[in-house]
Amino acid sequence: MNGRGPVVATESGAVRGLRPADTAVFRNIPYAAPPTGAARFAAPRPHARWDGVRDATAPGPNAPQGTRSLGRIDMSPYFGGGWHRGDDYLTVDVHTPATADGGLPVMVFVHGGGFVSGSTRAPLYDGSAFARDGVVLVTLNYRLGAAGFLDVRGAPANRGLLDVVAALRWVRANIGAFGGDPDRVTLFGQSAGATLVAAALAAPDAAGLFRRAIVQSGSGLGAFSPEQAARVTAAVAGALGIASGREPRFEDFAELPDARLVEAAGQVAGIDLRTLTHTDPLAGLSPFAPVLGTQPAEAVAVGRGNGVDLLIGTNSEEGNLYLVPSGAYAASTEADVLTTAARSHPDPAALVAAYRTARPGASHGALRAAVLGDALFGAGTWALASAHAGRRGRRRVTEPRPAEAGDTRAGATFRYEFTWRSPALGGALGATHGTELPFVFDVTHLPELRGENALLGPGEPPRELAARMHAAWVRFAASGNPGWAAYDDDRRTTMRIGAEWGLADDPYGAERRAW
Repeated sequence: MNGRGPVVATESGAVRGLRPADTAVFRNIPYAAPPTGAARFAAPRPHARWDGVRDATAPGPNAPQGTRSLGRIDMSPYFGGGWHRGDDYLTVDVHTPATADGGLPVMVFVHGGGFVSGSTRAPLYDGSAFARDGVVLVTLNYRLGAAGFLDVRGAPANRGLLDVVAALRWVRANIGAFGGDPDRVTLFGQSAGATLVAAALAAPDAAGLFRRAIVQSGSGLGAFSPEQAARVTAAVAGALGIASGREPRFEDFAELPDARLVEAAGQVAGIDLRTLTHTDPLAGLSPFAPVLGTQPAEAVAVGRGNGVDLLIGTNSEEGNLYLVPSGAYAASTEADVLTTAARSHPDPAALVAAYRTARPGASHGALRAAVLGDALFGAGTWALASAHAGRRGRRRVTEPRPAEAGDTRAGATFRYEFTWRSPALGGALGATHGTELPFVFDVTHLPELRGENALLGPGEPPRELAARMHAAWVRFAASGNPGWAAYDDDRRTTMRIGAEWGLADDPYGAERRAW
């Protein structure tokens, strides 16, 4: 870094950022060329070099997206401010200690938003606390919706995932100039971003680009089958007025305006993706996901991701976010519980019976939320954790780099469950999807997170919980061990994180076995 200010030379040119307090912040740095026109449906390409010093002091554009609402809860700190238009949006933000000389652990964050929304502009993803604690934090934008995940003949699949891999390559080539160690990269994400981390863990073209992974409320079973993807493509084509009676092609979508693609994505929300062989891994909440012939958990079980340490977990009331703010939780009936189970399980009656046995006296809303949360995140988390832990000792697909001094042995698995209950919406929101993020990023002080209809609710969230949880994530990135016993497929040891911390063996085992 330049002593007169935070100026860093990247492979594409120099960038100038800001220096608040003891950190340096660089925003809107391109890692790939603008995805415009037909290039929206192509693999990411290198960005052109620029002359002089590029301004990196302000947020830039983000991926085209519609407005998302989840009812009475204000999720704007999570989704960001919606679509900020501009072509050059395949970018990263970097937070780093202002005096970083090199060799620091690097954490690369992939935002959530159902594969259709979100960006680096969201207040939740302020990386100042990571930089304060000696980590180089990178957040990234990637293609969303149809541009990112619509499976179209003539175009490479999973372009949003290809963007994440391209950003990791940018990190490998450039992060040393920001004080980071390219051999100590942790890829982490939440929700859709965590599902992309799981997919990257299993992807051959991402091998060697990250040493550790954190999957927060994602899924190792979250990919669509090619048959499901074809159903989405046909529905989007129909919404766009593309001629039916033939398979849609790349050329049909290539020159349509972004706004029209965003509109069409909204029109197919809720499409039924159940087939004779597959249930819907997103339970109708999004028409887009990675499209894979093999689920990431299945690929990891046979050796993909060997040599990568994994920290993985969920929140104890994930499903509440999708039911409580809209009033659906309180209005749920027995039929609603069965309908929710049917979208995600081949034997919904047996699944509901197992949950009733495990949760005697639970209301219809509580059962529906539990089934939904596990359909979206729990089942895929259990599968990926078991696959990652269970394949240790098998023949490696790729040999990991030597472990650092103080590391756990290569490829260790750690499991957590976040249990702190938000008092928002009269206490009904609970330990729902996304509530762990302010604690991981140590940003519980943000005013937009406080209030009856805000994610953290009224009152003062426990400061010591944020400090301890954030420190565990930093420790994992630095050493490969968050500070508790590793998970194995026999005891399934899990750290329960809340007002009190404690290890438990196989929490919610009955529900896990029902899947």
